Parts: sequence; structure tokens; C-alpha cells
Amino acid sequence: MVKLSVIVPFYNVRAYASETLRSLRLNAREDYEFLLVDDCSTDGTDGILERAAEEIPGARLIRHERNGGLATARNTGLDAARGDFLAFLDGDDWVAPGHFAGLLAALEELDCAFVRTDHVQCTARARTVCRVPVGRRGEVLDPRDTILPADRSTAVDYPYAWAGMYRRELLEKGLLHFTDGLRTAEDRPWIWRLHREADSFAVVSGLSIFYRRGIASSLTQIGDVRQLDFLRAFDQVLAETAADRDSARLLPKAVRTYCAVMAHHLGSDRFEPAVARALRAQGGAALRRMPQDVLDEVLGAMGGERAGRLRRLRRRHPLTGAEVAA
Repeated sequence: MVKLSVIVPFYNVRAYASETLRSLRLNAREDYEFLLVDDCSTDGTDGILERAAEEIPGARLIRHERNGGLATARNTGLDAARGDFLAFLDGDDWVAPGHFAGLLAALEELDCAFVRTDHVQCTARARTVCRVPVGRRGEVLDPRDTILPADRSTAVDYPYAWAGMYRRELLEKGLLHFTDGLRTAEDRPWIWRLHREADSFAVVSGLSIFYRRGIASSLTQIGDVRQLDFLRAFDQVLAETAADRDSARLLPKAVRTYCAVMAHHLGSDRFEPAVARALRAQGGAALRRMPQDVLDEVLGAMGGERAGRLRRLRRRHPLTGAEVAA
């Protein structure tokens, strides 16, 4: 019987895959499976995964015939998973020995739907500790209660799917799949849905997962059109939150987060010129789609250069007569 399924998508990470796979080997147990999803790599990663599938206990290699992106690759792993518990790891990150066993023991002891944990961010040789922005540790909480307040970093601002472990019941309820085709920010609708709809969770302290940043091939470093998928991701967050029973309380947080991410991208100089123009046009349209009274409140509370960027964009893309009437 498989107790834990770990879903690990890989795409063109040949330089880092061996370290990731070595960390899986050091965590292997007879009741674990490691689902290695090759998202149509073209740099030799596939050969590394073939050898790993033969050498690592519990490893299973699943190949995509065409590249689908991280969200789709994770969904492929979820669809193949047999475990009672599920976890994620990205193909260029790694975990310390005992990482999965520690999370599994905590989840079983606390008897909640999922647990979240801290991580170490690795940028070249620099190491930064990143904590789940929830103060109460080792205690079962209502996930909905940790979405607010709107003006502070909260649990939904820590969206990393790999920083936790989840019971299979969440998968069966439809809470663990990602929106197919999202190339970036795929974890934003995911974490919001999880915190709105799951019934319990806990935060456990630990620094046994290592998140690699600053990789040239990472989408966070690339300024092409795929980056604009954050707009689709946050549109989904807003639409689903607007339909929630607590929409009046939760929408200011969703709008504020959307605005903060948009302002960050508007202030970036990494985008290709055509993508920067598309960002401004699509960002202006996104501002029009937001509830205007909530947006006014959010911009007033944000202040500073971020709010200034959004106000300037809003002025260049005013509401149409039909939108005002609606």
C-alpha cells in the first residue's frame, strides 16, 4: 500500500535534477512513491530521470508528449497518485533527509486536512529563511481564518504547493488540482481555494525544504508573454472569492494582492517591449474588471509608488459607458 505520493515535475533542469533526485533517494521508504513527471524536456533531463526511475525505490517516470507547464504537470502527477497523503517538490529544488517523514508524522498526529511548513530560499550561495506567515504553530486551525487581514501578509500570500503535505480527501474534493495551462502564478488560485474550502490545517516549523531562486530558465527570470498568466490566475481568484459566502470580507484581500503583484510587474524592466505593452493593456482591463469601490479602498490604503502606478494605468484605461452602467 502506498502511504505517500510525492509529485515532482521536471522541465529542462539537467543541471539541478541530480541533486533533487538524490534528496528523494535519501527520503525513500517502502510505502512512498515518487512520481517523476517529465514535461517534455529537451536538455537531457529525460535521460537522468530514466536512470532515477530504475534506481530510486518507489520512483515512477511519467512522460508528457508535449510541454504543458507546471500546473499541468502537477495535475498529471495527482491523477496518477495512489497515496493516502500527497506532497509536491519542484524538479530544481531539494529536501533534507527525513523531510517527508516529519511532515507525515505531524499531519497524522494533528489529524487535520493539511499542514504547511517553512522553507529555505537559495539564491546562488545566499540562504534566506522564509516562514509561513501564521504565528500559531503545531495547532489545528480553520484555514479560512488565516486569509485576513487584507493589509498584512497572510497564509494565502505563501502559496508554495511544495511547502506542505495534504490528505487524499482534499484531492477527492477537487481542492488539489491546478488550473491547466497556467504558466505562472498557478499556485495563487490553488492556495485561495484550499484556504476557503478545506476544514482544517496546521503550520509546523521546520527548515528541511530548499527552494532554488535565480535560475536563468525559471519563469520568474524570464520576461516573455507567459508571465502575463498571473492576470488569468488572479482573475480566477477574484471570481471565485466573489462567489464565496464571505465575499464582502475577503474581496479586499484578493484585490489588494492582485494589485500588489500587478504593480510589481509594472515596475519591472525585464519584459520584452511587446510584452510590456500587453501588460499595460491587459492590466488596465483587469483594473476595470475589479469591483471599483473595493479598488478605490485598496489604492487608498496602499499609497506610495505602487498605488501611483496603478492609478496612472487606471487613468489611461478608464471605464467604458457600458461598464459604468453594468
